[in-house]
Amino acid sequence: MKQLIAAIAFAAEKHRNQRRKDEESSPYINHPIALANLLANEAGIDDLRVLLAAVLHDTIEDTETTEQELVRNFGQEVADIVLEVTDDKSLPKAERKRLQVDHAAGISRRAKLVKLADKICNMRDIGSSPPAGWSVERKRDYFDWAKAVVDGLRGAHPGLEHLFDAAYRARP
Repeated sequence: MKQLIAAIAFAAEKHRNQRRKDEESSPYINHPIALANLLANEAGIDDLRVLLAAVLHDTIEDTETTEQELVRNFGQEVADIVLEVTDDKSLPKAERKRLQVDHAAGISRRAKLVKLADKICNMRDIGSSPPAGWSVERKRDYFDWAKAVVDGLRGAHPGLEHLFDAAYRARP
């Protein structure tokens, strides 16, 4: 419990000035907390490393956090999971999206759980509070791309896959 609270505090500090792209510009930290909540309370995941990685999953990608910081504070296993789900922001967006699809099947089971939760939460958010200015077509494109990623994650956790499929069926 102490480590999970430490991870939430760490992520909150790292993401403190970031906002989601929804019309309300909600605090970014709501997103990683939603992943951990989904994993623990909807999917019954109690693997602390997975929950820590869920809370920390965007810290390297979207903040100045280093792998070494994650290793020092949360251990190599957690850092490794985070790295598996981290996009290389030096690449063009289309390439990053293609690589997520290409690499999905080859990541660890723990990383697959985090990635599944991320896609579910993003799709739920797009359905209930979409990014400002997104057309129906852009929303559908996101859902279809997320499905292509998740198709490579199948077999990791039937319960999460069911939640994903339910979110996908509700696509715009």
